This record gives sequence, structure tokens and C-alpha cells, in this order.
Amino acid sequence: MKGLSVVIVGGGAGLGALLAERAVAEGARALGIIDIDAAAAEAALAPARAAGLPAVHAAADIRSAAAAHAAFATVATALGRVDTLINSAAIFPRKPLLEITDADWDASNGVNVKGTYHMMVAAVRHMQAQPLPADQVRGRIVNITSVDAFKAHPQNAHYAATKAAVVSLTRSFAQEVAPDGILVNSVAPAGMATEKARALGFLPELARASPLGRGGTPQEIAEWVLMTGGPRNTYMTGENVIVSGGYIYA
Repeated sequence: MKGLSVVIVGGGAGLGALLAERAVAEGARALGIIDIDAAAAEAALAPARAAGLPAVHAAADIRSAAAAHAAFATVATALGRVDTLINSAAIFPRKPLLEITDADWDASNGVNVKGTYHMMVAAVRHMQAQPLPADQVRGRIVNITSVDAFKAHPQNAHYAATKAAVVSLTRSFAQEVAPDGILVNSVAPAGMATEKARALGFLPELARASPLGRGGTPQEIAEWVLMTGGPRNTYMTGENVIVSGGYIYA
């Protein structure tokens, strides 16, 4: 991420917070975080502040287009420009298929699909106005999807549907903004060995089904997100990179 100004949506916790830390470690020149939890976002900026980098956060409910765009504008104005947007914000509800309510659907779609869409639109409009650099890339967008978009799991239908939608959005945006020099990709992890995943109890099943015999770590997923959103990527767009330890192949 050397020399790039990076904005992470959902960067206050989990994989998003790790990505913020790693972006700074890899040489990002500025860091912005958009998260509904202002205190968590501020805490996740600590590595950037310690390194003396421009760092700013904005609290927003990204289900609202107005709130999402206002938050992006706040961060982009403070940083001066945004080179990479990483969409890591999502909710992960679990419920039996026949019990999913309209409210459940609205919550999942609101954050995981609409929120991602709103942030992508805001980023594209900003990036389109930036000068075209020597590598011909005005900006990069990386969406965090999931292997659940491709493989069914119990009590997971509404989450899986939203992640499949984000894969589709990634491809649609990639096609339309390629002439602007904007690369749009997604990274689909299998279950990561996080405290939340341990609490939900699916890691042993994932380990048994994986040729590598374990789930991935957030650090291993972060490697692919940063590669896709970083300066080494100058040609790949519209791709969904599956990082699952062989749990699925596509």
C-alpha cells in the first residue's frame, strides 16, 4: 500500500481494523476509516497516528445514501485524495431458512448490499476526478465477499444472498468504470479463525472440510486484500479472489 491514501469501511473492528493496521505497516501515506462506531474507528486509527500519518474517521450508517456519501466526503476532504477503498462492513446474521423475516432481509441487504453500493458510488465519483497516474490506475476498490456466495450453509441464506449480490456488483462496477482507470475486485474468504467465528461454532466443521485442515487467519486474508487494493495490482479487475484453503474451488 506504499504511497496510497486508503479508506476502510467497517475499519473499526475485526478484519477491517487489521487491514487498517497492515495498510500503515505497508507504507500507506494516509488512512481513513468509516464505521458506525465512532469510538472503535478512532481506536483503529492509532497506528496511523503513531506513525504521524494523516488519519481521520467518520461515523455513518451506510444504509443511507446521504450518510454514506457525506462520510466519504468528510474523509476524502481531510485526506486530500482516496486511492483505495476497502469495503469491509457487513453483518453476519444466522437464522433457519423458513424463519427469516422481512426485517432480517432489510437489515442484511441494507448493510451488506446497499451500504457497499453507496460507498462504491461515492468512491468512483471521487476517483473519476483524479489525475491519471503513470500506472494508468486512478483508484482501486476491494469488496470483502465470502465463500458463502458460492456454497450453501445452514441458517445462512440471507447472508449468502447478500454476498452473492456483492460479487455481482463488483463485476458490474468493474466493467463500467474500467475506462476511467478504476479497478474493482473482491476477496472471498472462508470462515476466519476469529473470536466471533469460534463463538458461532462452525470452525471445526470448516477444518474437517478443508484440505489444509483449518480455517484461515485474518492475517492471511488481509494479504490478498492488500495485494488487490495496492500498487502491485495494475491490471486485474472484475475478479473475485477466493481464499479458502481449498474449502471450495472456482
